[in-house]
Amino acid sequence: MELNGDLDQLDTIMQETVGESADFSVRRFRIFGHYSAVIYCFSHMVQQTMLNEEIMKPLMNVPSHLNPELLVREELAEFLVNETLYHCGVETEKMMDRLLSAVLAGDTVIAIEGVKAALLISTRGIEKRGIEQPATEQVIRGPREGFIETLGTNLGLIRYRLQSTQLRVESMEIGRRTKSKVALCYLRDITDPNLLKELKRRLSNIDIDGILDSGYLEQFIEDNKWSPFPQVQYTERPDKIVANLLEGRVAILVDGSPLALVVPTIFAQFYQTVEDYTERFLLMSAIRLARLVALIFSLVFPALYVAVISFNPELIPTEFAVAVAGGRAGVPFPAVVEVLIMEVSMEVLREATIRLPQQVGGALSIVGVLVIGQAAVAAGFASPITVVIIALTTIGSFATPAYNAALALRLLRFPLIFMAGTFGLYGVMIGLILIANHMLSLKSFGVPYLSPIVPGNFQGMKDVLIRSPLSWMNRRPSFLAPQDDVKLRPPQKHQDGEQPDGDQSS
Repeated sequence: MELNGDLDQLDTIMQETVGESADFSVRRFRIFGHYSAVIYCFSHMVQQTMLNEEIMKPLMNVPSHLNPELLVREELAEFLVNETLYHCGVETEKMMDRLLSAVLAGDTVIAIEGVKAALLISTRGIEKRGIEQPATEQVIRGPREGFIETLGTNLGLIRYRLQSTQLRVESMEIGRRTKSKVALCYLRDITDPNLLKELKRRLSNIDIDGILDSGYLEQFIEDNKWSPFPQVQYTERPDKIVANLLEGRVAILVDGSPLALVVPTIFAQFYQTVEDYTERFLLMSAIRLARLVALIFSLVFPALYVAVISFNPELIPTEFAVAVAGGRAGVPFPAVVEVLIMEVSMEVLREATIRLPQQVGGALSIVGVLVIGQAAVAAGFASPITVVIIALTTIGSFATPAYNAALALRLLRFPLIFMAGTFGLYGVMIGLILIANHMLSLKSFGVPYLSPIVPGNFQGMKDVLIRSPLSWMNRRPSFLAPQDDVKLRPPQKHQDGEQPDGDQSS
């Protein structure tokens, strides 16, 4: 429906649509004291100072060089935009649905009697928290900035770190009721166009009433919805987003969410951290290997313990076997039941410490680990060796940087424990083979989940188990099919007698 210049009709439509809300503001006034006009906005979503000083004040004061009676009404809207308002975010709009959407988003609409186009002014001023250090991704050496809930601020943080003319930001709205703004960020000369086309196709197929967080989009665009392994990476670090954009990936940001999504994703990304690239390669390679050992511990350690104790105790050294048997002498449960009880108790305790207030959660975790663990051993519910095994497993799961990947490994522990309690070491191997086969079958936007190991790529393997020197990683990952695969160019050779700029002797 288009505007016809009748303020009474427009006012009726506005009142019927959103006028019953207590925070909906309607202000009638006269432009230059001559033309009847009305302002529509939600008072708690606009910047009142901007509205008063940059919009109302110039509209109600007649410029000294202007005679209002000589203005042609049909040209009034263009005159106000170009010569009157002290605001750069002003445009004219004729469609009623666009005006309603703008008001609901926090903008201001000014309609003038007899003018078939209203002024659409960007005055959104939502209160937001300051830029702080990310709470979910702690860093020792690296930037301390994290995304917040406002989309414009998050895009500014990305632009600040990636000041390239090739950086493109495409916007779309998803959600029939929330009209959530979604931004796609990519580098035009690097990102594979097919990847971008496929991502847009999946996002355009989403038909839901509301998108409240980027996690909603993650569940709609992932390849395999039944897999425990995450196929989309999320982060609240702008520097991490920029690093992925430089490799050829696409970032997805949602207005109202501090977590940005990155696609496509491979499994190797979930145990890599920012410090891996800001510190020297030799030290970080050793720490990454330790992180991988912790990752394996968190998955198979309880199952191996159950299999060896229940089926193959001969694999344990004699002195150690005597100590284990002495510790389990008073435990009435088989090893598999004992481990399951301790694992379930640890998961409940972990969930409780997360949900409790911060001041209480730390105290509860200490009480739970020390007091309850010691009481379980004293009461005969668990042996000391089992408590040690569960403690090492829990610590190993905490060493995994990505929470969603650590959660997948925590859940997969339970079927492995059942398999170990039923078939012993054969059950553990069968379970690991099934997990490996599942990971081999996974893809993220056409990229194999275990790349660059399977399919093998020597260039990509330089940043999987260890972190090679930055000078060795001179090309972008080939599995992303980047348009420009050269990341690091070798230094130019100079002829004899010539010196590079800045190194000339005085």
